[in-house]
Amino acid sequence: MHGTSRGARRAPAPEERKLDPARSRRLLLEAAMDEFSEKGFAGARVQDIADRAGLNKQLITYYFGGKEGLYRELGREWLRREATFNDPALPFEELLARYLRAAFDDPRGIRLAIWQALTGEVGDEPREDLSDMRRRQAAGELADDLDPAAMLLMCYAVVSAPATMPHAVRQIFGIEPDSPEFRERWEQQLRRIVRHLAT
Repeated sequence: MHGTSRGARRAPAPEERKLDPARSRRLLLEAAMDEFSEKGFAGARVQDIADRAGLNKQLITYYFGGKEGLYRELGREWLRREATFNDPALPFEELLARYLRAAFDDPRGIRLAIWQALTGEVGDEPREDLSDMRRRQAAGELADDLDPAAMLLMCYAVVSAPATMPHAVRQIFGIEPDSPEFRERWEQQLRRIVRHLAT
């Protein structure tokens, strides 16, 4: 650290440069998802992310341009992941079940979204596109008297509830929200509800 002014960007140490850059990026993204989902953007510290990843915190600036760039990259990661299972050609029941399984498999994304909502960390995001919901309604997958916007918000709530209210799952169902029993039961009920929404 001698000769380096505080806050100045320094090159990674030689042993850090030997690490595979893709692996380093992946470790930082995983650690960032853990920290941001536990503490939100404001509460997460760059040093804690680096410590969790087992890397020097300067690599966050080196690879992502800083904390905000790392945070934004997590959003892009989610969009890439979502593209692997979001198929508009699927029946609505199956599509919603896929979102539910993704939330069960990694609830950190849901927790991060809740932090964003509670702390106002959501930026100027565009209004949600309801065209797919309207198309599904026209095709008879949703009854005519249902509001597509209200239905989409309810879908968000149903998918996120196990991750955002695990205590309620325990109180109401008497089982753990991440147990195979609850996962199967919740998905089965979600599918039944969606079938009831059709015309």
